[in-house]
Amino acid sequence: MTRTDGRAAPTTLPEGVVSLADHERHSAKWLDAAVQAYFNGGAADEITLRANIAAWQRIELLPRVMRRLEGGHTRVELLGRTLVHPMLVAPMAYQQLAHPQGEQATALAAATLGAGLVLSTQATTLLEDVARLVLPEPLRGPLWFQLYLLPDRDFMRELIHRVEAAGFEALVLTVDAPVQGARDRERRAGFRRAGEFSAVNLAGRRAPKPLPLQPGQSALFDDLLTHAPTWDDLGWLRSITHLPILLKGVVHPDDGREAVAHGAAGLIVSNHGGRTLDTMPATAALLPPMVQAVQGAVPVLVDGGIRRGTDVLKAVALGASAVLVGRPVLHGLANAGAVGVAHVLRLLRDELEIAMALSGCRTLADAPGALAPDGR
Repeated sequence: MTRTDGRAAPTTLPEGVVSLADHERHSAKWLDAAVQAYFNGGAADEITLRANIAAWQRIELLPRVMRRLEGGHTRVELLGRTLVHPMLVAPMAYQQLAHPQGEQATALAAATLGAGLVLSTQATTLLEDVARLVLPEPLRGPLWFQLYLLPDRDFMRELIHRVEAAGFEALVLTVDAPVQGARDRERRAGFRRAGEFSAVNLAGRRAPKPLPLQPGQSALFDDLLTHAPTWDDLGWLRSITHLPILLKGVVHPDDGREAVAHGAAGLIVSNHGGRTLDTMPATAALLPPMVQAVQGAVPVLVDGGIRRGTDVLKAVALGASAVLVGRPVLHGLANAGAVGVAHVLRLLRDELEIAMALSGCRTLADAPGALAPDGR
């Protein structure tokens, strides 16, 4: 098995990798500069990208001691299922850019480690192939499919029917990226997706014809954004599927309440990893107001900047039902394929258990008590 640059694809962990930060550093050996810019970069000045990590680090834990901890566990309930731990792999496109096994390696590792998997619409592996790898694993987490709402409604119906038939358990509609952010790092590096890597699950879709523009009109506002998703589109999507639909990228409390009113089954507080609108608040800051807004009507998940097990504990303490992990999975994938992804997820699971034990949390229901007063 070789990479596109002719080098043998790695399948064993590099020496000295004991943290997610180590994985990121070592992945630079395998990812060329342009692909690194695509995976690791953010929008504009990357203020939000940096803030996501820093915000979790600023939150402080205040341990309790002398508590009975035997029989503790990391289990949580989510959409009618019991998860062995509250971690899912976030949807990420074109994973074969990181490793020839791409989404197949990620799926195998996630299923084996009990992590949920959210497969990207822009995956480089057929959704049916991913489902066949994940579903037989008895301790697997949830298997969800991420969507962008496409103008070709006939294609959308067909795609969703494929998703349902393959055994996916929910849809994740990304709502925060009607256009791509201004990714300066990516453009400086000259990133261009290699032709051999395509979004195979989007084959056959019809691209909308460009609208004729009058002098002074905007190609963005008067053409592209005429297809941007609206609340009415969520109603249409619910009418053609029996699967629960979570909305990813809802950050304003009013939008959270609107999503519940329109039948969303869950919310993922996300700023797209800092890749869309720069200077947005960090997701750690956005999470508590969203939890307060929906008042338990639907589960609230969060992504962005999760790099330690302590971050997972803090997210649950602030009201998240689970977290999604993105870039670190790609780093592990680049370093050692499925073995690397499994190592990333295992590190987070181990660190979460250690953080719980040292904070006096027998289960994650105890997590709120681990936060320091005014520790944010």
